[in-house]
Amino acid sequence: MLTGITRQISQSINECELSFHERQPIDVAKAGAQHRAYRDCLAELGIQVVSLPAEPDLPDCVFVEDPALVVDEIAVISVMGAVSRRPEAQSLAAALTRYRKLEYLREPATLDGGDVMRVGRNLFVGLSRRTNREAIAQLSTILQPHGYQVNPVEVTGCLHLKSACSYIGGNTVLVNRSWLDADQLQQFELIDVPAEEPNAANALLVKDVVILPSSFPRTRELLERRGFRVRAIDVSELQKAESGVTCMSLIFDHREATA
Repeated sequence: MLTGITRQISQSINECELSFHERQPIDVAKAGAQHRAYRDCLAELGIQVVSLPAEPDLPDCVFVEDPALVVDEIAVISVMGAVSRRPEAQSLAAALTRYRKLEYLREPATLDGGDVMRVGRNLFVGLSRRTNREAIAQLSTILQPHGYQVNPVEVTGCLHLKSACSYIGGNTVLVNRSWLDADQLQQFELIDVPAEEPNAANALLVKDVVILPSSFPRTRELLERRGFRVRAIDVSELQKAESGVTCMSLIFDHREATA
């Protein structure tokens, strides 16, 4: 069974880190309602949702994808690129010990989980403002014994790799080519997001359903014409915090940790 770890929204979310968006007031109550609807969506698609309590002093704590990477065998706890966010890892690591043995990246490595797109045994890792080459080297060392290949991808103009591309099943990647080196994705069929929806490349695949923000109707139409099942959800308040639909959950196959 798939498990999805989430974390409730901090009341301090208006103090979140921003790199590419202008700061706008976030309606915390509305953002909380949208996050509940997001969790409900995951549950309706068959995910066992774990909801961790908010960290009041950590504005970005809802974005649980960034402090950790979970593969079938282990979980890797990262050193996030934004120093202010690094305390988020502690409670998330504690929650993950139930499911996986933990490994840790070490400084000077910095990595945000939003820079990692996994397709089977291949991990595509964005070289971005938040993730550096030392992290890619350490990640390769940790994961290679488990049969994973780590592939660097240059990212510019957006926060994370998965701001610029997402795997949506069927050997297909939804992509905004202006924000990454698409030559690293040649083995996939690429679907370009409409020019008027440049932020639409962040999509979350759950089983055979692609979850997409409702603010990207042209992208939804494009995918549905191509035969994809799409579930659109309203995350408009959370998008003000540079959120996508992947960053608010950490989804993996459920398995209790063994000694």
